[in-house]
Order: sequence, then C-alpha cells, then structure tokens
Amino acid sequence: MEIEVIGLDPPCEWCTRLLENVNEALALLKIDATVLKRWTLSREVRDRYGLLLSPALVIDGMVVSQGKVFSVEKLVGLLGG
Repeated sequence: MEIEVIGLDPPCEWCTRLLENVNEALALLKIDATVLKRWTLSREVRDRYGLLLSPALVIDGMVVSQGKVFSVEKLVGLLGG
C-alpha cells in the first residue's frame, strides 16, 4: 500500500496533522505501508492529480480526500476495511 499526504511546503498545521494521523492509524492496524509526503505545487502532483485543495490524501493512486484532515478513527476504518 502506498499512501501520499499532499500538502504545502513548509507544511501547514493541517498537513502535519494528517500525516501524523495516517502514521498513527497504520501503527494501530499494524499495516506496513509506504507513506510519502508530497508538495501540492510540484509538477508531478499537479499533472497526476490536479488537486484544488490541500491537504490531500491519496491511497494507491486514488484521491481519497482534499481539504480535510481525517481523524485517526476515520483512517483506521478507511485503511482497515
């Protein structure tokens, strides 16, 4: 599983919180995943996803959310189910 947290650089509070929540949910579920932090304005991210809001959450190439910070509980349900 590859998870991308896409946000601003330097990271805003929301971007940092989403990244922390993703890592915490993965630890609770004992899932081994690659977690990448990407910059919203990079050419690669713009070309691939065309995001309008940050932070964004991408799981295995699919945009799951934009402009939201999912709680650890929501992420556990999303990643574990």
